[in-house]
Amino acid sequence: MTGKEDRSAEDIGRRAERMKAARDNPGPSPLRGIGTFGMIGWSIAVPTVGGAFLGLWLDRVAPQDFSWTIALILGGVALGSLIAWAWVGKEGGGE
Repeated sequence: MTGKEDRSAEDIGRRAERMKAARDNPGPSPLRGIGTFGMIGWSIAVPTVGGAFLGLWLDRVAPQDFSWTIALILGGVALGSLIAWAWVGKEGGGE
């Protein structure tokens, strides 16, 4: 083998390593950001709406001096925020 053939083999090896690195670590993309935004929204919205429905039912079945609906909506927002925070921490931890 000549020196030129050795260089082309090294070039091919370097290109293959760069392609593999790009495939393994795709980097940020707008669609990924939209997906993250949607996941955060759903993780807050679902417990909040669930708390509202449960609160309406409890207001009819077991009335109290306070509103179950408002208390459980606030609880749903708090729970959803914790879920979103944990999810973002898990997803963003590698970056």
